[in-house]
Amino acid sequence: MAKVEETTASLWETMQRGQPAAEALRRALTLDDAYQVQLRLLSRWLGAGKKLAGWKIGLSGAAARKRMGLAEPFAGYLLDQGHFESGHAFDYDSIPRPILECEMCFTIGSRVAGPGVTRGQVLDGIGAVEPAFEIAYTGTMMADMPLGIADGAAQLAFITGAAVIPYPRNLNLGAVSAELRKNGEVVDRAINREVNDDPLECIAWLANHLAKYGRALEAGQRIITGSVTKPVSVAKGDRFEANFAGIGAVSTSFV
Repeated sequence: MAKVEETTASLWETMQRGQPAAEALRRALTLDDAYQVQLRLLSRWLGAGKKLAGWKIGLSGAAARKRMGLAEPFAGYLLDQGHFESGHAFDYDSIPRPILECEMCFTIGSRVAGPGVTRGQVLDGIGAVEPAFEIAYTGTMMADMPLGIADGAAQLAFITGAAVIPYPRNLNLGAVSAELRKNGEVVDRAINREVNDDPLECIAWLANHLAKYGRALEAGQRIITGSVTKPVSVAKGDRFEANFAGIGAVSTSFV
């Protein structure tokens, strides 16, 4: 427990300064340690007046997990300060080497609490779906996955487009395709089932994961479920738009 508390204190300090995790923390955490630290840091953010906007799921596809040596996805929290509406322009110089990912974002309509949550229960609990971008920083994640999970799971910001409400229960999520344009040119197209697991199964995993730490998916929380297209690097002056078949479009820029 001392290791968890010391790591939490160290990461909180570096977060306040906008710096990456200290090198001395590398290769010191188990995955359970990482989530204990992550949720302690979330409690500190909430104590500082921030609000929990929801959760992210990473490595949602089996191939991606195999490359990273994980048996299941990973989770992280989303803060309200990191949520922006479609069309938002970011100050590029204020973001450390960002990458951009195209994701589907689901809003919880009614509480979903584990353990034992099924896909059907998730389907009953979803209130809306939106096209989304995640802005992430993967430096720590690539060097040390548990430390990256502890240190905010690479999350910098997320952007959402117009919501589809109520959630269309017959939407074939596996067939959803995404087309990403950078500065007006198509840079990637992908179909969700060729990249990721079923997003609703992933959300069930998330609910059951959070139950181990005494948490649930609460009404109003947003869940981003993993990138459909390949992550794209960002340069100053770049403009991005993604179109998700059957869901809608989202855009952002970096100035």
